[in-house]
Amino acid sequence: MQEIFEPFLRQLRHDLRQPLPGRDAQYQMAPRPRPGGEFADAPHADARHGGVLALLYPHDAQVFLPLILRPTYPGVHSGQIGFPGGGYEPADDDLTATALRETYEEIGVHASRYTVLGHLTTLYVSPSNYLVQPTVGWIDYRPEFNLDPYEVAALIEAPLLTLLNPSARRTEPWTLRGREVEVPYFAVDEHAIWGATAMMLNELLTLPAMQVAPGVARQRSPRR
Repeated sequence: MQEIFEPFLRQLRHDLRQPLPGRDAQYQMAPRPRPGGEFADAPHADARHGGVLALLYPHDAQVFLPLILRPTYPGVHSGQIGFPGGGYEPADDDLTATALRETYEEIGVHASRYTVLGHLTTLYVSPSNYLVQPTVGWIDYRPEFNLDPYEVAALIEAPLLTLLNPSARRTEPWTLRGREVEVPYFAVDEHAIWGATAMMLNELLTLPAMQVAPGVARQRSPRR
């Protein structure tokens, strides 16, 4: 591993063992208004469980993470951008195992190649009735991705520097399920990362480790 990433990883491991930013950070990127109030998304008794993976890796002296564009299909997350992941299956030991299995199935990166650093705050995704646990991992090199065409329409390699840049945070009025709402999103190239993915991603980006990610201090320094 390149030495420039060591302070970032050391801080990130520390952050994930501390109390997390939680819902305050997640709901900064939630569509507004939300039915029943800002924090009214209590899981239903019949909610299904799932796991996703934020897999960080170094490339070109920066930190990246892979996101996937879902294919068009009859479902609430059709054509949306998300972390690799999916629903819990009885063979999974836990939701971390779910995230690792689904990551291998969807983008071809096996769990033996990376290290699990910790977890973010679980998020209830009401449109699909899923309670989702986000896992954070690190791999020391840019992996060779092998996409499942049935699960992944495209891979988006998102630099943390782009996601942390204030210009990447935008808000637009959208019509969602027949309602007019203000939707915050992250703009990466031509893609809009919004909804549950943006909410989980924002908690990750709020962690103190992001301030020591390679290139961040330089990006935020005033120009002379």
